[in-house]
Amino acid sequence: MARHDPETNPAAFLGGELRRARVAAGFSSQDALAARLGFDRTVITKAETGDRPPTVDVLAAWCQACRLDDELFGRLGTLARRADGSVPAWFEDWVRDIEAAAATLRWFEPLLVPGLLQTEPYARALYATRVGLSTDDINALVAARLARQGILAREEPPMLWVILDEGVVRRPVGGRDVMAEQVRLLHEAAYRPTIRIEIIPAAIGAHDGLAGAFIIADLPGQPGAAAYREGARQGQVVTGREQVTDLMTCWDTLRSEAISRSDSLALLEEAAKSWT
Repeated sequence: MARHDPETNPAAFLGGELRRARVAAGFSSQDALAARLGFDRTVITKAETGDRPPTVDVLAAWCQACRLDDELFGRLGTLARRADGSVPAWFEDWVRDIEAAAATLRWFEPLLVPGLLQTEPYARALYATRVGLSTDDINALVAARLARQGILAREEPPMLWVILDEGVVRRPVGGRDVMAEQVRLLHEAAYRPTIRIEIIPAAIGAHDGLAGAFIIADLPGQPGAAAYREGARQGQVVTGREQVTDLMTCWDTLRSEAISRSDSLALLEEAAKSWT
């Protein structure tokens, strides 16, 4: 198939180069490299065949393990992911340069579970609502979203602060079973030392976050370095100081509306039981 032709497909070309690098570095099997990198073998397999370009984290670890030029392969990875379509071009800079490098992420969501905390069935249910997507398209988008979650499994993950409107855990995305699993995951995640989840109860009514979701990223030594605003079809990466400061003010306002961590944990536990 043309999709796997390295002369016409950037993901296939990158996959071939990564396979050669793996063998040259002494990793005779994909299992051996997967064990070294700490990722599932299927991540290695799909990267080498060109079925799924490696994420920023996977590629960086691959370059380190196989002593590759990380700048060169980083550019090849960007081309491969853009051609693959699983990460939109307008979102690539955020995923590659900001989210992957962040020391802290402050994430507000009025409608949906944050992508970094979504289960596979929940993400699939969301993408299934989009008109015109094939099963392969949905599979690619879900895989890309789940792969991004690898930053939370790193040895030194970013601190993830999340504020959710209560409606997020009450909206039946994918049905009762999907929501029961999803809210249980949120409840478990909220106990991790690097994740905090707080809820704005529905009884609050109107609040400053109803205009839309946003994320504020602190890079090492650069608090409030950038932000991301969600849109109906395309988000916007924000780096202007005035715009980021405005979102930081909004964040502080939303935190004042949220209930305490312990009360938020209790609400998540109750919501999970309500879906069973």
